[in-house]
Amino acid sequence: MCFGSCARCVGYKLLILALLCIVANTLLYFPNGETRFASEHHLSKYVECLHGILGGGFLVLIAAAVFIGLHNDACCGCFGHGGCGKSCAMLSSVLAAFVGILGSGYCIIISALGLSQGPYCRTHLERNWIYPFTDSSGGYLFEYNKWSECQEPQNIVQWNVTLFSILLVLGGIEFILCFIQIINGILGGLCGLCCSHEETYVC
Repeated sequence: MCFGSCARCVGYKLLILALLCIVANTLLYFPNGETRFASEHHLSKYVECLHGILGGGFLVLIAAAVFIGLHNDACCGCFGHGGCGKSCAMLSSVLAAFVGILGSGYCIIISALGLSQGPYCRTHLERNWIYPFTDSSGGYLFEYNKWSECQEPQNIVQWNVTLFSILLVLGGIEFILCFIQIINGILGGLCGLCCSHEETYVC
């Protein structure tokens, strides 16, 4: 099994997922493409946690960059053995995978909390900016007839549910991929990167 190729494959997938997380989190700031709600601080507190930009975004990008860069590793070896430099690099990639897990886990948690609490909006009844679905513990997600309670921003419930759900799924996939890389990195570090048929690594 080529552990290095697996790491690079994971890295490229994480790169795409991280960029999607950044885009999704950015869109949360601009309901219906309008900027005034962000400038007036009329957004859910979980939008401002930057879970998709920092967590599922930049932290995962760090891990992705490490995984992709493994094939360019120029380590001259460790413990006096020139052939085990890449094995050391694979083991170090486990640390990067933990960073990715931290970021994706943060993205998952905040996305779930954002979905559970619901959007911050101006309602018909209260005529004020509140969290109308806080007490529903996420039950509003299946009560579509109540979504119209939010008067402003328009369609904010659909906007938040869609983007928070996307971030939840993306964060989940990132978490799984980083966990896979932890296993891959440990195995690769112990057994060595597979290269050509001329090179043999013994565990």
